[in-house]
Amino acid sequence: MSKAFTRENDDLEDDEPVEPAQPSVDRYYMTPAGYDRLRTELKHLVEVDRPEVVKTVSWAASNGDRSENGDYIYGKRRLREIDRRVRFLIRRLENSEVVRSAGRDSDQIFFGATVTVRSSAGGEKTVTIVGLDEVDTSRGRVSWISPIAKALIKAKEGDVVTLRTPGGNEELEILEVKYLSID
Repeated sequence: MSKAFTRENDDLEDDEPVEPAQPSVDRYYMTPAGYDRLRTELKHLVEVDRPEVVKTVSWAASNGDRSENGDYIYGKRRLREIDRRVRFLIRRLENSEVVRSAGRDSDQIFFGATVTVRSSAGGEKTVTIVGLDEVDTSRGRVSWISPIAKALIKAKEGDVVTLRTPGGNEELEILEVKYLSID
């Protein structure tokens, strides 16, 4: 068989997950809770998950033939995933800026604001403007670079803003602006 059709390096995998594409921004704004969550994840990966996988891989390597050793193959893959996530978290934490907005007394909308709006269709909705890594639409948390946040930022309570959506423009009336602690 020709060498052209053989895999030279078993460490390279075609199905390795890639970090989700993020918009290009200089700083990653986040709440104190979001920063702590990422830091806790990094610490857990480095101090708990990675040592366990290293122990499994080294045990599997000591068993001999690595080519058909599932523990070794999948352990190495898991190690690459952990290392990739650790690199991502380190870069994200280094380039992040924690914004403390809880307790702010303002009717103007900035990062960290919890805003209640009424749409032109009559429905009310409450959103909290948070960082890229803290988005949770089921809890009403939207990224500061999302269309709704861009429409709301710098507006004040009582203002009407235009939200541009794929379905057309929508008018939003700002009913209430609060700065709550985000957990």
